[in-house]
Amino acid sequence: MSRFTKEMVDDYANKLLIGLTPEENDLVLKEFDIIDANMQIIANIPNIKDVEPMTHALDDFCYVLRDDVAGESVPITDLLKNCDNYEDREVVVPKVVD
Repeated sequence: MSRFTKEMVDDYANKLLIGLTPEENDLVLKEFDIIDANMQIIANIPNIKDVEPMTHALDDFCYVLRDDVAGESVPITDLLKNCDNYEDREVVVPKVVD
């Protein structure tokens, strides 16, 4: 039995502003069923709760940060030459969300 319904998938898709066709909705439901089945398999592994979570795939992971040195910046007028539409010193983009 699926824990997800077509109505739930449609609701989430509408909230994300992507809208799905009935075929896409069915595909998403099948994918969710596969993901859910895999999660159940993992949850049923003996002593899984005793395993300590990893913070990184490599135990001896080490990184070195570079010095934060201020450098020469590109003039804003040169950068705005790459924009199709700008006003004063700001790029104008289309409104996406009401």
